Amino acid sequence: MDKQFHFKKKYGQNFLHNEGIINKIATSITPEENNLVIEVGPGGGALTKELQHHFDNVLAYEIDLDLRDELESSFGNSNVSFIFRDFMLSNIEEDVKEYQASHIYFIANLPYYITTPIVQKLINSSLNVEGIVIMVQKEVADRFSASVSTKEYNSLTVFLNYYYDIKKLFVVSRNNFYPIPNVDSAVVQLSRKKDLPVVKNKDLFFSVVRDSFQYKRKTLKNNLKKYDLKKIEEVLKKHSMDLSIRAEQIPLDIFIEISNEL
Repeated sequence: MDKQFHFKKKYGQNFLHNEGIINKIATSITPEENNLVIEVGPGGGALTKELQHHFDNVLAYEIDLDLRDELESSFGNSNVSFIFRDFMLSNIEEDVKEYQASHIYFIANLPYYITTPIVQKLINSSLNVEGIVIMVQKEVADRFSASVSTKEYNSLTVFLNYYYDIKKLFVVSRNNFYPIPNVDSAVVQLSRKKDLPVVKNKDLFFSVVRDSFQYKRKTLKNNLKKYDLKKIEEVLKKHSMDLSIRAEQIPLDIFIEISNEL
């Protein structure tokens, strides 16, 4: 990408220019046959160029219409397709139908300001996205891959761990981007679990988790007042816990047990 290009802060544009790192990201998933990879924010197309060599088809969403001519001329008649639209406003289920892909993956260098909504949109969609590899702000990567009883552990950590096995692959220095951002990044891999834990009512489960973390400094007794605290206490007692515990001390399996009991 020409460094004279006018970068737009409103789109969170910081373009990665280290080819070694780009290659590591693109090859971090070994795809099954008849696959499709989705990318959000291709920017100058550096990662897209690597993805097209490793996957059958690439579908890239780009919100910046000023990049349209350059991207379309760079990739021409290839296995890469672009949708110049806000990913958050797109019906991704409809967009991928024509590919009839047996395996769908998601690989992207995500704009920091919209990382979490994009991941939530993927999870809430009806698509079975088997593998996600994203470069995000290091602080966000720490939250995604956080362990129980750490300050980074939050409701999103629990949600993601329900669906995926999460691994932080490597840290990427801010000096590998143009323009240089204020923080370092990290690459995170999420691998879809083949057998999801049994949850009787997913809406209730997600509600319990969300409410448990509503006020991080408060105990479960305070955060979950609207639920049957006796039932919650019964579950906690089995694990030598009580209602004075805080949400960040509770692992996924106990959250599931609580919601199933409720």
